[in-house]
Formats: sequence, structure tokens, C-alpha cells
Amino acid sequence: MTPTEGIGSLAAQAFRASILDFTSAPTVEGSGLRFYEDGILVLDQSGNVIALDHAEVLLPSLSQVKTAHFPGKVIMPGFIDSHIHFPQTDVIASYGEQLLDWLNNYTFPAEQRFADYDYASNVAEFFLDELMRCGTTTAMVYCTVHPQSVDAFFSASERRGSRMIAGKVLMDRHAPDALTDTAESGVQESADLIDRWHSNGRQLYCLTPRFAPTSTELQLTLSGELLASSPGVYMQTHLSENHGEIAWVKALFPERKHYLDVYDHYGLLGPTSVFAHGIHLSDDELQRLSDTGSSIAFCPTSNLFLGSGLFDLERTRSFNVGASIATDVGAGTSFSQLHTLNEAYKVLQLQGLSLHPFEAFYWLTLGNAKTLRLDDKIGNFETGKEADFIVMNPQSTPLMAYRYEQCSSLAEKLFLFMTLGDDRLIQATYLQGRQVYQAADV
Repeated sequence: MTPTEGIGSLAAQAFRASILDFTSAPTVEGSGLRFYEDGILVLDQSGNVIALDHAEVLLPSLSQVKTAHFPGKVIMPGFIDSHIHFPQTDVIASYGEQLLDWLNNYTFPAEQRFADYDYASNVAEFFLDELMRCGTTTAMVYCTVHPQSVDAFFSASERRGSRMIAGKVLMDRHAPDALTDTAESGVQESADLIDRWHSNGRQLYCLTPRFAPTSTELQLTLSGELLASSPGVYMQTHLSENHGEIAWVKALFPERKHYLDVYDHYGLLGPTSVFAHGIHLSDDELQRLSDTGSSIAFCPTSNLFLGSGLFDLERTRSFNVGASIATDVGAGTSFSQLHTLNEAYKVLQLQGLSLHPFEAFYWLTLGNAKTLRLDDKIGNFETGKEADFIVMNPQSTPLMAYRYEQCSSLAEKLFLFMTLGDDRLIQATYLQGRQVYQAADV
């Protein structure tokens, strides 16, 4: 029996198009990248991958299998966003201010509304619709201090069948009374949410102290203890985004040698810990992130919008610190990871670096999956993985269509996608082979 002869009996559905994914970090020459000009992706009844190959190889085995054909389109694994705030959907594109004033004037007033489950549920539905419309199938998400905001979010995600990581904000000081918990109540609510949601289907929990200034030493202590006793649970927070923030942390924790040392002291570093921003880090902090396997989420549109600074990717990588890429909505100015790549390219250009399109799309897919320790489940089309993917339409706008016809290489086409692409490029989004978004006819 040939390797493809048994596929037809296992296959539930198949998808035909140009297909692209990555098996490892790519080189500019293209190693680590798989591209099938005319390929077929085959899924089993659970929506997991059972085969990927050239159409001419697989078609003889699929005569009885329903095959969706997308001529002229490109299929790629769904994008992954490593830092985003679902309640800040309400404040995206709010004018003015830098980080701390922006939190007080926009974010905190908006987040108080999420005490209402129905309100939180409605925003969660819109938020997830927007992610799917932009081709993002997995994200690491901030909810609010209210446990009901987490229940609303995970319930909406569960209905879609999306793989999401999310958590309740821990915040027991320096915030409005309506947004504060206590050290004990916040951690107990988090523990209850872990029991309810972590590894429940495709949902994963993330312990979420907002950032060091809004948690007391007791809350950070209890958070570290909960993290240590909860295998597989993630931790997300913010780190060294803004000079005013860093000075505030120093004033609040004078006994700690630097900002990261606050989190380190309370046991919040580790392979499942993701720190957003990390723009203004010392060598000692970068080395400690590396030693503990912790990672940074690079948020270019947010950093530019709030005037926080330019993330130094080259220096971060020189310490062997993992860096994912994220939208950081609502200070981030777009749900689209394509738009985020566009801004990342510019941030790196200002530092004398060029973000190659192969690296860029690896970052959005397998790269972010590896950083989030999810590469055994998502990120590419290896056999057995969950088939979350998108269909991209190079004819989505007149300018895109015009320029696409002039591109002579795959790298040029992908660079076009990350420079001119946005939500309009996404024709359809699938979660484990089930369509959850379809663009209107163009």
C-alpha cells in the first residue's frame, strides 16, 4: 500500500489551494518553510491534520472526500496573538496620553462595565468575531478583575471552538474601588477559574497580575504560590513599558534591584510566563528572563501609539530570550496581525534591521506557538495537529491584486501581504476545519 492509499478512509474533509506553513525557523533561502503551489490539506473527523501534500499526490485518494477548492488563494495556519485585552475593545483608538494616564482616563472607566456578565458576554462575542475576521485563531487575553468577565470570555470561545488563553486581572491597589479585589479574594477567584476552565476543551488559564504597581506584596506572594501549584497554567503581566511606570515600580519596591526582580522574587518567572513590552530592560533582566525560559511579547503598534519606545529585538535575542509578537489592543491600534507586522517592520528598520517576510509569518504562526508552548497542538500542519487555518485572497483589494501580479517570488508576495494586508485579505477562517468566518463577496 502506498503512503496515501489509507488517507481516503480516514479523511472527513479536504481543502485545496496554495498552502504555506513552517516546520522550523526559516532562513531567507526558505529552509524550514513548506509551500505547495497547488496543495491539499486533509483533516479527520475531529478537525485534526492527517495529510498535507501536492494535489497531484493526494487527489487519487480523495475521490469520495468533500474537498473545498480555493483557486488563486493561499491557506496558512491561523495567526496567534500573544498579548491582547478583550475589555479594551471599548477604548481602542482613544486619543492622547501615555501609559499611566491612558490607563486612568480610558482603560479603568471602561473595565468597570465588565462587572455585568451580559455586557462582558456581548463584548466577548464582538471581540472574538473581530479576531476571526482578522485571521487570529489563538490569543493570550486579559479579561478584567471580575470573574464573570472570564466566564463570559471562555464561554464565548468555547461556543466557537477556539483555543484561547485568558485570565482574571489581579489588582488590589492603585485602581478604582470598583476594579480592585483583595490579595486573598483575587487569588481564590483565580484558583476557582483554573478549576473551571483550564484545559476544559481548548481553553487554557493564565494567571494575570495586571502589573507590579497594582498588586500588593501579599497578592504577588499568593499569586506565585498559586502558579507553582498549578502545572501548565500560564502567567501574563506587563514589564518595562514606560519610563514613568519603571520609576513607580522602583518607588513601590525599593528593596528589589530592578523591575523584573519584583516578579522574580514572588516566583512569577518561568517557561509559561509572558511579559508584555520589555522595552527598557537591563542586561541583568534579559539574562534572568533567559535563565528562566520566560518570554517577551513585542507590541509594536501599542509602543508607538503610547510613545513608549522601540523594542530591541536583536538585543533581546542575543540573550536567547523568546519574543512573540502581539497586537496589545486597545493601546494597540489594530486587531490585525498583518498590520502589526507592518509596524514591526518599521520599528526594526529604525534600528537598522529588516524583518524578512519568511520570519514574519513564521512569527505569527509556529513561532508564537512555540513561545506559548502550544507548538505540539497548533502553529503548522504537521500530522495530528489541530487544523486552525485561514484562507487569504490576494485579490482582496485593487492595489493588492495589481501588485500581486507583479511579484515574482513567494517572499515578495508575503511581504506584500504584511505591508498592504489587513482584515480584507482574510477570506475565511477555520477552527479545526469548521468555518467560523467568511468574508462578503468582493
